[in-house]
Amino acid sequence: MTEEVKPDPKQAVTQEAQLAAERIASGEEKAPAVDTEGDYEASKQYSVSDVDKTGAGEAAAAAATAPHFKVSEPQETTTVSGSDANPDDYREMAKDINPQASQSGNVSDDLVKKAIEKGQPGK
Repeated sequence: MTEEVKPDPKQAVTQEAQLAAERIASGEEKAPAVDTEGDYEASKQYSVSDVDKTGAGEAAAAAATAPHFKVSEPQETTTVSGSDANPDDYREMAKDINPQASQSGNVSDDLVKKAIEKGQPGK
């Protein structure tokens, strides 16, 4: 099916396109006809080359994409994680970072009771 192109000079992107659209609108130039279905059918002929229709195309593709260097096979490794860490080591690291955090305050039962009482709403 042939379609006729109807260009709009206001929608032209370039000056050349605008001038061409104005000439087509005024009748100075003939509007080009576009046969999309015919173009699509013709494009099918070019979608597969003659080489690809034979085994030579596959061989040429394999030769072009073949690696030039030997690729070694990956080796599987196993990783065993165990808990052989000493918690005291981490405490020592924490003391190095913040020495005041390692000092424990004088927290007694009386002090905790006082804090609980102060946290209660007023009577």
